[in-house]
Amino acid sequence: MPTVAIVGGTGPEGRGLGLRLAMAGYPVIIGSRDASRGADAAAALRKNDAGLPITGATNAEAAGDADWVLLSLPYDALNDTVGPLTAALVGKLVVSVAAPLVVKDGHFKPVALPQGSAAELVQALLPESRVTSAFQNLSARDLLRPDHVIEGDVAVCGDVDEARKQTMELVRAIKDLRPVDAGPLANSCYVENLTGLLLNLNRIHKSHATVRFLGI
Repeated sequence: MPTVAIVGGTGPEGRGLGLRLAMAGYPVIIGSRDASRGADAAAALRKNDAGLPITGATNAEAAGDADWVLLSLPYDALNDTVGPLTAALVGKLVVSVAAPLVVKDGHFKPVALPQGSAAELVQALLPESRVTSAFQNLSARDLLRPDHVIEGDVAVCGDVDEARKQTMELVRAIKDLRPVDAGPLANSCYVENLTGLLLNLNRIHKSHATVRFLGI
């Protein structure tokens, strides 16, 4: 199986995705600005199962050693974190998990980016990488509960057919999730903004709603 790096993987979403992909058999590297933080996060995840193929490293080491890379970063950290990784990510699949949101008056609201979406910003930063977007609408809390069933669909956007197919393979690896081909990378803005709606709904209803596309 391809080795998967989670750049910025010490946050809840990154750790949750790393846990689920490792449970599916993918070798996972949890990346961080600090190697010890990456190692600590990996060790904590292995407490769920000592045999899980999870290790920790710096973001640069993780990006260099992996075949496929997930960016689990706040949108405002993309420039500073991704820019230095350009050479390490040439030709690789890079999946953006970012959703540009801010909280105003107690509600999540989307942030308009000049590029159109966080995923398109990543593609601009990594012109020689195969960038897709996925996983923005999943609950980090649910991902981190290994016995919890997460049902729903994951929209996958990208301009390169093979990159979308590989990203959909990652989605299928997480039990009970269904990947949906959502077309070009420019569609990422709709998926990223949907994250804000889900967070607002979950706050109102004290729930953990996911997405299901009916009729596909």
